[in-house]
Amino acid sequence: MSPEELEALEDGNYISFATRRKSGEFVATPVWFAPHRGVYYVFSAGDAGKVKRLRNFAESRIAACTVRGTVTGPWLDTRARVLDEPADCALALRALRRKYGWQMAIGDVFAHFTGRMPRRAYIRIEPVAN
Repeated sequence: MSPEELEALEDGNYISFATRRKSGEFVATPVWFAPHRGVYYVFSAGDAGKVKRLRNFAESRIAACTVRGTVTGPWLDTRARVLDEPADCALALRALRRKYGWQMAIGDVFAHFTGRMPRRAYIRIEPVAN
């Protein structure tokens, strides 16, 4: 991925995050993300399919996309893992709040009131050197 493509990816509001099924097929989902020191953080419901797939396979890929998931840039091979340590989850949440500000704050309020906040999963995505 060129520096220009990487900049376009990081400047966007969404990435298409593709995780691998046991069959080898990738399943892509548009997600909010926050770049931080060369890695990317996303969050999801703890029982979401992408979280379950990541527990089996770390191989993943990301690309710039629209809110509807239409890919607008090249795919970047990555490895991802669900964060377990509270300090790592807090870092991911801070990065997401820094990027999305009031939008993330509103989502957090609803997550607290509906009981979903404790069930959130935070994911760390690292680019793979090609």
